[in-house]
Amino acid sequence: EPFHFGISFHPDPHVANYIYLAYFERRTESVIQTSLMPTFVSFLWIQGRCAEDLYKGIQSSDAGVLCDSLKELAGVSKDVTFAQEFISRDGYLLLVKIVEDSNESNLIMMHTLTAFMQLMDHGIVSWENLSSVFIKKIANFVNAKATDESIQQVSLDILENMVLSSHSLFLQVKLEVTMERLIAHLQVTNQQIQTKAMALLMALLQTAGDADRQEMFVFLNKKNLRQYIYKNIILSSGLVQDEMAHYLYVLQSVTLNSLEVRMRMPLDCYSQEQRDILHALRQAAFETDSENSLSHERRRSLCAKEFKKLGFSNNSNPGQDLVRTPPGLLALDTMHYFLLIWDEFNRQDKHECPFARSSIQLTLVLCEILRIGEPTSETGSDYHPIFFSQDKLLEELFCVCIQLLNKTWKEMRATQEDFDKVMQVVREQITRTLSSKPTSLELFKNKVNALNYGEILKLRQTERLHQEETLAPPVLELKERLKPELLELIRQQRLNRLCQGTMFRKVSSRRRQDKLWYCRLSPNHKMLHFGDIEEDAENPPIETLQDKIPVSDIKGLLTGKDCPHMKENKGKQNKEVLDLAFSITYDVEEYSLNFVAPSRTDFCLWTDGLSVLLGREMSSESMRSELEILLSMEIKLRLLDLENISIPDNAPAIPKPPTNYNFCYDFSHNEQ
Repeated sequence: EPFHFGISFHPDPHVANYIYLAYFERRTESVIQTSLMPTFVSFLWIQGRCAEDLYKGIQSSDAGVLCDSLKELAGVSKDVTFAQEFISRDGYLLLVKIVEDSNESNLIMMHTLTAFMQLMDHGIVSWENLSSVFIKKIANFVNAKATDESIQQVSLDILENMVLSSHSLFLQVKLEVTMERLIAHLQVTNQQIQTKAMALLMALLQTAGDADRQEMFVFLNKKNLRQYIYKNIILSSGLVQDEMAHYLYVLQSVTLNSLEVRMRMPLDCYSQEQRDILHALRQAAFETDSENSLSHERRRSLCAKEFKKLGFSNNSNPGQDLVRTPPGLLALDTMHYFLLIWDEFNRQDKHECPFARSSIQLTLVLCEILRIGEPTSETGSDYHPIFFSQDKLLEELFCVCIQLLNKTWKEMRATQEDFDKVMQVVREQITRTLSSKPTSLELFKNKVNALNYGEILKLRQTERLHQEETLAPPVLELKERLKPELLELIRQQRLNRLCQGTMFRKVSSRRRQDKLWYCRLSPNHKMLHFGDIEEDAENPPIETLQDKIPVSDIKGLLTGKDCPHMKENKGKQNKEVLDLAFSITYDVEEYSLNFVAPSRTDFCLWTDGLSVLLGREMSSESMRSELEILLSMEIKLRLLDLENISIPDNAPAIPKPPTNYNFCYDFSHNEQ
């Protein structure tokens, strides 16, 4: 039968039937040889005929034919060759007209929008060619309260692409789409709608200029955007998917980076507003209400004395302490925010913590931990749930951590000379606590205060003892003997991981695409299978992956900026994307298969596994870390019987042989 004949070398039933027809209609023309059937069957002609039939089908007045044609079009439009054939006939304009007329059923409209999105995603047609009528129709699908969810999902995707394609389209979409509706989409239970709404919202924020972005932040804060995200996404029972995690990271990064201007701006000693804030700090600390009755010299002397008590290095001109950037004016902002809970620092003793100096350095530490000022990564997904529980995360963290610093200072009975040591401990307390992903400020406060100086010392001592134990010469010698066996174990694990496969996301300089593809190694380690998949396909069978590369054809492994897809987008990729990129070259290095790993862990697993297949040594940091963990575990197991016994650096000396062996007992005499 036609279908079964063609499906053996093409997964789409519609195209498979055309392959069958093409073979039997043109077999006498010597264009196609039977021996080449499984690999190439005049593919352009087949796709052209398929495009022509579907082009006619979507012009049919029969709703059934129209619906079936659009459904098939949505499926085959993923193929770039078909897309070129269909677009060359101006087929996409027919889809635009269907949307602009909006006379069809929801099912037909859903297939129309899906097919349109698939065609546009190839980059053959510019988004700027679309009419304002079309944009308004798509925006209406998003703004409408009673619209089919599938239509809304694709419409949100289309608008995101428009925003990222040009500034003029950004302005049109910003004008047509209401922020209230985007926030409303975040409150639904459909995770796909939530994700697409977040994607559009982040596209608008990232594309906007500084003034527009600030205006949007003010509006979104008034509408309690973070509270809705916290309630409906962070605290929801469902698992946060990778795509949503990325957009949560983007919102966190873009919001925190709005503080960069203040962080990089030094204090202006001639600014009356800034001088007033400095004196407000002093007055809140010492409550000097009667200073107005003092003479100018006396008041100046008193101010200098009080600024010195506050911990400013330059007490006569405290503004000089805030000239260094970062943290710049951000340190002044955090100290000013802390005024309401000042009492903790108003109790002086011989272990007094220098408040101003501590605040400036703590603000810098928090900026580094929260990565304020760093560019937003195209692949990042490391967000802090606590960010969405607070409108002013930096200031609230500062209020908790400055009290923690004062507490740690007293626990360490520190003096001014110990300042750097105290800051190292506080940084460790904050970093360890945030790594546990607390979901609220109260939870963070409880955890970070429980991790006191004594606990930090215990953790450090445990790590130090472990390091000392593993550095003894006999232990090092034992490690070297164990390494080959453990390296072989890691090699097998890497190959098994490649056999399981990984889902990769297509990333370009234009946008973080939601197109996915999967790659996995065959069980016999001879073929690398890959192909496009849908987002809900967690572990696709190897038979569904249409393309494959023989491992014997792989000629090389490239990473970072040496990869072809990184060279094509030179200057447009940030460091994080470069660190996740790798490629394999095959067929005499004329072709390459390009990857951007979803995480650094996946990058290490794949580059190690491919190195094993190529007969090379594994070199990733993940391999070194895992080898060290396995060695440590093996060493601990072998040293269990030597607990509390010190291991000498050198093996015991072998004693000299005895002068005679008269002490030996002769069993033979006893037996007689």
